[in-house]
Amino acid sequence: MRIALIGDGQSPHLLKWARALAALPEVELWAASSRGFLPGFDGIVEPARRLALLRRSSSLGGGLALLTALPRLGRWLRRSDPDWLHAHYLTSHGTLAWLARGLWRLRARIVGSAWGSDILVTPGRSAAYRWLTRRVLGACALTTSDSQHMAARMRELGATEVMTFPFGLDAMPPLPPAKQAWLFFANRALEPLYRPERVLALFAGVAAARPEARLVVANAGSLADALQEQAARLGLRAGLPGGEAQVSFVGRLDSAEQAQWYAAARWYLSLPESDSVAVSVLEAMAHGCIPLLSDLPANRELVQDGCNGLIVAESQVDLALLDAMATRAERIAADNRAWVAQHALFAPHVRRFVARLRELSAP
Repeated sequence: MRIALIGDGQSPHLLKWARALAALPEVELWAASSRGFLPGFDGIVEPARRLALLRRSSSLGGGLALLTALPRLGRWLRRSDPDWLHAHYLTSHGTLAWLARGLWRLRARIVGSAWGSDILVTPGRSAAYRWLTRRVLGACALTTSDSQHMAARMRELGATEVMTFPFGLDAMPPLPPAKQAWLFFANRALEPLYRPERVLALFAGVAAARPEARLVVANAGSLADALQEQAARLGLRAGLPGGEAQVSFVGRLDSAEQAQWYAAARWYLSLPESDSVAVSVLEAMAHGCIPLLSDLPANRELVQDGCNGLIVAESQVDLALLDAMATRAERIAADNRAWVAQHALFAPHVRRFVARLRELSAP
């Protein structure tokens, strides 16, 4: 089965899909990227089977620049002749797949993987985006979603068959060592969508009652400087991890560094405005963290409030409930790890996905 990925080859998420698909002996993988490719693609998809669409920077906006690359994509797909066009992020790469298939009369069928904002945010921006999303979803023989909430929205917009599974882990991490009882970890991007200012505000309330509490904030973004200023206004001591610092901004971390903080932290904070099932939350649960999440439908698919985590309203947390959960933290950690092991490993879902493509390909 020849599958052509169409997405952003600079994204670790597309690389993860590529790894999982290329590991299956029945799949011959090709890849077209709106930009270049991460080095990790080198050992997965040979250069002869790859296409970088935007080889030079363009003065046009992202969407328009992609459309100018459509002829190159169409010609490349005619030559490679895939069975399936697997588009990632539907309002951009899904549009390319839909147009290329029609204009170049490709025999390939389209499967689309939604990533979150392409379904939960973009269609709400305008009637034109809603129309485009409906057309792309209608052109897909199969779509994938990482949450039941997003899958329902996709069906409302015209999707027919939706496979729902978490964008999960490649493997379970080892059992964490003894955790630091009041260490909190947050690693979503420091951008408005993820509302890191709420993370700081919530932690400040906890730290006022629990002076031993510490917060490590990883990642980078446009709000980095504002968060430093907010921490000062809230009276939080900032500095390097350890010692007297209550909050530490540690910047971007590689996967090994993140794993160390997941393993050490008892609590994980993620309070975005909009989200589907986030892989970072799954990672935290796999490492035995107790998640504190914003009140979103996808988060409620992962957390039963007060049982295996907390759903947080605004920027406050029930300190009595937090203390109660701390007394059974080890049991919660074990339950969260068991749930991830059973439901959120990526490879088994990808095998099921490819099996469904084979069924759909049968005469």
